[in-house]
Amino acid sequence: MEASLYLHIPFCAGVCDYCDFYSIPVEPKDPRIRRYVDRLLEDGKRFIQDLDITAVPTVYIGGGTPSMLGASEMRRLLEGLAEFWEVPPEEITVEMNPESGDEAFLEACRDSGVTRISLGVQSFHVPSRQAVHRVGADYRADERLRLVRDIFGRQFSVDLIAGLPFQDENILLRDLEQVFAYEPVHISLYALTLEPGTLLETRSRLKKTLIPDQDARDALWITGRDFLEQAGYEQYEVSNFCLNNNQSIHNIRYWRMKNWLGLGAASSSTLIDDETGTGRRVTFEPDLGLYMTRTGTPLTEVLDVLTLMKETFLMGFRYRRGPEEKLFQKRFGLSISECIPRTLGSWRMQGLADPQKTALTSGGLLFLDRFLRDVFEEIETKIRK
Repeated sequence: MEASLYLHIPFCAGVCDYCDFYSIPVEPKDPRIRRYVDRLLEDGKRFIQDLDITAVPTVYIGGGTPSMLGASEMRRLLEGLAEFWEVPPEEITVEMNPESGDEAFLEACRDSGVTRISLGVQSFHVPSRQAVHRVGADYRADERLRLVRDIFGRQFSVDLIAGLPFQDENILLRDLEQVFAYEPVHISLYALTLEPGTLLETRSRLKKTLIPDQDARDALWITGRDFLEQAGYEQYEVSNFCLNNNQSIHNIRYWRMKNWLGLGAASSSTLIDDETGTGRRVTFEPDLGLYMTRTGTPLTEVLDVLTLMKETFLMGFRYRRGPEEKLFQKRFGLSISECIPRTLGSWRMQGLADPQKTALTSGGLLFLDRFLRDVFEEIETKIRK
């Protein structure tokens, strides 16, 4: 079986107010870091053998903040992972934040086979960063961009956020221009989302942090999207843009609903049987202690045909090329056009779906949630018959 590999590193220098990923603040020399790497390698070896995973096309190490591992532990993790495959993955991505990733860390990544760094800048604007308790200084982000460019050339990605407090159109465009100066092949521009349970959502609800309203955040993001496209970056997914077709291969496998194995606290695996159109998802609890002591019980979920089909559409239509037609036909025994003819017809009439393929237009992506509601309503009627 072929499966990509995702490793979740829950450690952070600090937790940003908007973040809803599982993370815990630690100091760089925290002894749990080394023990966590041990556990990741133990689990990786065990699951790859037990599941008979013979090929790992991509690896993504995310978080949290993977650069909190430091150079020596990241090198040990990457060298340990390399023992799991005979043919190296086509793509290995490591996330890094400016406050923790240094030259030694980047060199350890490069020397151990990493092909792409993903740098979490979010914004250079000091008031915006401070308003959401973003750790690190704006000048450090600029320093790290220069260092990443020196060590990895242009093979890196930068994350930015539109809709932060105190951010307007001019500030966002200045952020983008500052990133353009380093010519990354990939940029992710996310619209700020007030996730339930996050400190930012609570503070916004209590009027303790002033956030632009939804319409203003959406308009700001569209301004950023247009600016990226004018600079030559192609929007190939809702929030992702690239130069010269330098798409994230790992993330495309998510959007195409292909197998992935997750390791670490709060990680999940999705393994699919293409012949039956069903799958299985296993999720580790978001609890470092339970993961480290093996006392937790992973949640196992069966993905029946309807559930897997919904997820295929949910993920696939984020991608500008849409779900993978041949794989959909193999799994479900009918084409996408046969599955949702009414929805595709209606959205094509409105100019929001591509007339030549099963994918949304750039304008249609702005209404993805509404499109998916139409899709789910149609397939629930069809599949349950």
